[in-house]
Amino acid sequence: MGEYIYAGGEYTKMKTLKKVVVLCVVLALVVSAFAGCGNTSTGTSAGTAAAGDTIKIGGTGPLTGGAATYGNSVKNGATIAVEEINAAGGINGVMLELMFEDDEADGAKAKSAYEKLMDKGMQMMMGAVTSGASVALNDLVKADGILQVTPSASQAEAAENANAFRVCFTDPLQGTEMAKYAYNTLKYTKVAVIYNQDDTYSTGMCDAFKAEWTALGGEIVVDTSFSKDATDFSAQISKVAESNADFVFLPIYAEKAAQIAIEANNQKMTLPLIGGDGIDGILSYLEGDNAKLVEGMIYLTPFVASDSNADVQKFVAAYKAAYNAEPDQFAADAYDAIYCMKAAMEKCDVKAASDINNEALVAAMHEIEVVGLTGTMTFDENGDANKGAKVAKIVDGNYVAQ
Repeated sequence: MGEYIYAGGEYTKMKTLKKVVVLCVVLALVVSAFAGCGNTSTGTSAGTAAAGDTIKIGGTGPLTGGAATYGNSVKNGATIAVEEINAAGGINGVMLELMFEDDEADGAKAKSAYEKLMDKGMQMMMGAVTSGASVALNDLVKADGILQVTPSASQAEAAENANAFRVCFTDPLQGTEMAKYAYNTLKYTKVAVIYNQDDTYSTGMCDAFKAEWTALGGEIVVDTSFSKDATDFSAQISKVAESNADFVFLPIYAEKAAQIAIEANNQKMTLPLIGGDGIDGILSYLEGDNAKLVEGMIYLTPFVASDSNADVQKFVAAYKAAYNAEPDQFAADAYDAIYCMKAAMEKCDVKAASDINNEALVAAMHEIEVVGLTGTMTFDENGDANKGAKVAKIVDGNYVAQ
């Protein structure tokens, strides 16, 4: 995205030295605007940022509604990264500005939020947070050609465009990996699956899990679902309780998983619970003794706040100080997404906001390696992050890496 200088009107013969000076200044500005900094964008050639120069990064996610915990975590994690980068001098002296709009995890609202951000001058995008909203933005982001790095939209189609990248794991990868872990490590052979039939995150992970599970030799003894607005899970739990399942696989988000755990307790069903990264944060939905209902629950994640890694603990301390809460993997993925953008900008030697050239940034994303909170990552030809997965377990009311 270039910045263009237009000098309107027609210059006639100069009658004063003052007019000559003005013309020279204008010409100098035009020349400097097109000088660039080693890429095809327009920008300053002085090598230093102008006073007040900022690079605008936009994001959309649910700040209200049922999925608000994820959007707020992403916004908070990204804010900490931006503040750190700015405190350390920004990108070659250029400050970053994070702009974030609420999309309520809704595709139509995500489009409106995206347009607002573009009107505010968004130059690259961190988001959307949820898969449905991110996929809804595909055509808009592709048409505008801006770099998009989603921290948490795990549906495969969320990164189908060449200018889109993803920090989190894909839904199919999660389903496949958790099937292997349950069968090979935990030695389970019979599973009951409960999934959200209206959610592409859930169905994508569920389909991959079932395919891998049966390929390994596992048996699916219960395969049941619920609609997105469901609040009563008694029928699903009754089916599971009457089965001979070894465990329950929940490829769903934390809020519904918490409701299912409560209903399981009501029916005295005590089978082990296993899920994907959407389970992270489930304790925030279970007050008091209800937290014990998910004791021992296992889920896939790229980040655990109890990790002894110094960078992780620095982030956890900063997050707690700023928000009086423990960060989850969504906050960590957002933090890493901002640092991936930083690495791409540094690879392109950005020295001014007008140097932002998204074609060059997209190419740079395939060349960088970032040591993040969620792992050391590079990006493949599909825009997916290459990094290792962790398995976490809830032990004594804490998320603990396995």
